[in-house]
Amino acid sequence: MITPTTFSEQMIYSKLSLLSSEPLKQELLSYIDYLLNRQFSNEEKTRKPTFGCAKGSFVLASDFDEPLDDFKEYMP
Repeated sequence: MITPTTFSEQMIYSKLSLLSSEPLKQELLSYIDYLLNRQFSNEEKTRKPTFGCAKGSFVLASDFDEPLDDFKEYMP
């Protein structure tokens, strides 16, 4: 029985053997390297931050909730 993975790998190998030019084979290898790099870089980006990991990174000013001077003319 042929599994889907085996089938697709066999298709890749059979189509690779049809390429007669070395530059095309090199281009294919470069593209495979690109795909592998993209796959591994995406795996690193999927990490989620843990709760509280930025604690202490931000400090609010003591007058943070005070009205801004720019809006005094609009306030009652």
